[in-house]
Amino acid sequence: METMRTTGRQSPSAAGLALVLSVVPTQADASELSAGISFGWIQAGTATRLAVSPHAGISWRTKSNILIHVHDLLSVVPPIQIGGAGVYNSTAAALGYGWDHGDFSAGPSVAIYFMPACGSALCGRVAGMAAGARAQTNAYVAGPLGVSVSANVDWVDGNSLVLPGHLSVLVVAGPVLRWSVE
Repeated sequence: METMRTTGRQSPSAAGLALVLSVVPTQADASELSAGISFGWIQAGTATRLAVSPHAGISWRTKSNILIHVHDLLSVVPPIQIGGAGVYNSTAAALGYGWDHGDFSAGPSVAIYFMPACGSALCGRVAGMAAGARAQTNAYVAGPLGVSVSANVDWVDGNSLVLPGHLSVLVVAGPVLRWSVE
């Protein structure tokens, strides 16, 4: 009989979320949920690939319009490209500023990825974690419906022969929908 042992390790995303939730101001004026799907490009190494990116976030706005924002972006590299399918999931905790018809936030992010990539000499699949930064802006043009643009820059590092250490850049844009709770 085989037994399984767990180590009690938690993911960096869960630890980051717990940290952000512990410092959320208790005097928040409003909370907002947002969700959407964006399209754009991801570049890791020398190859640029199409990315389809569903995303969701929650933000807390203070009376002075300062935002604390937690956001998750799951980017899917469709299998229609050379190298096949892949995923790049990025979670960010950010500070920002909001106004009636939009917001902007920026902060650190952590990504987990499994995707095709090309380096200077080799192409292949890469997998791992990456630390970086993210900036996002949302402009609401028709009530709760708006446009979201986000950019991630992450340092892809590790023991990979394909990408021994490169920047990964992801830029996507698309529709977003928000729900506010006063």
